[in-house]
Amino acid sequence: MSSGALGRLSTLTLSIKQLAGLPRLSYSLSSLPSPQDTVAASDVPVLFREPYILSGYRPAGQPWCCYILSLFQRHNESLNVWTHLLAVPVVLLRFWFFAASNDLGQDASSLPLCLYALSALTYLSFSAAAHLLQSRSVLAHYSLFFLDYVGVAVYQYGCALAHYFFCSKAAWRQSFVGELFLPGAALLGWLSCASCCFAKLRYQRPYPPHRKLFQIVPTSLAYLLDISPVAHRLATEPWNEPGLVLHALQVLFFMQAAFFFSCPVPERFFPGRCDIVGHGHQIFHLFLVMCTMCQMEAVCKDFLMQRHSVLEVHGEWAILLAGGSFFALVLCSILTAALMRRSVQRQNKNLSI
Repeated sequence: MSSGALGRLSTLTLSIKQLAGLPRLSYSLSSLPSPQDTVAASDVPVLFREPYILSGYRPAGQPWCCYILSLFQRHNESLNVWTHLLAVPVVLLRFWFFAASNDLGQDASSLPLCLYALSALTYLSFSAAAHLLQSRSVLAHYSLFFLDYVGVAVYQYGCALAHYFFCSKAAWRQSFVGELFLPGAALLGWLSCASCCFAKLRYQRPYPPHRKLFQIVPTSLAYLLDISPVAHRLATEPWNEPGLVLHALQVLFFMQAAFFFSCPVPERFFPGRCDIVGHGHQIFHLFLVMCTMCQMEAVCKDFLMQRHSVLEVHGEWAILLAGGSFFALVLCSILTAALMRRSVQRQNKNLSI
């Protein structure tokens, strides 16, 4: 038999073996558990219920893979997951192309920009994971939302670094607020994480009104401080610089996001009608993503304008110290979330993930 015929026979034999393996693969895939149908609010623990959301809940206690596969299921967390999940590759690719086209990494001047991009990816990823997987158990619910709050703190400080080094003016930096800006932003970032974790742990449904204060007050103070260099420019300069209109848009989108985070609308006026699409937390996610996109574009434009003077104005040591404080905040926030999780475990010794 010729070598060509032997080759064709070998290929045919391999193809037959591959086809023979398809039934086993099909059986393996069919044997995987699939997500159960969604249920009403009355069929899940009180902890998992959201005000005015009456249906679309995933049952607790399913295998982890069911919640992962529920990414493609229609439930009341679907849009909360997808809005932030889809933003992850958008942010990553935008920063990747910006870094490649502008040769970042030559010196320390680009460090705050890299940390800002990392912080945006962190909060988006942690939020998507929390909303996707939190229905698994009570302990998983607490643990994942504690992680979500870590992402919030990290993003707040990442924004603060970008705003301070690329978006601020000398008059603001020399003010009292400017002098205390970075340590204050780090402290308020950690306080946002700690207070949100505490409120989540301390108060049970139905939540008292003052629970919202533990979430809103520290995060609002952190935002007011973090946005102050941008607000100073918006108030004192004509909006003819490339990034200022984008900065104005990021402020506008954030204010709208804050409104829908604080108020359960429109579902409050249409209970059960906004369960899958249209409830306030989904709208909050959408506005927050738009805020991040505008902010990233604005920060990138400001970076290009300030790049050659950043080291001269701030000094390499100050930039490296700020970078170190970023990772210190990450560590403190993770430790805080871990301690809160341990408190949940102590209160519920029989829980398992």
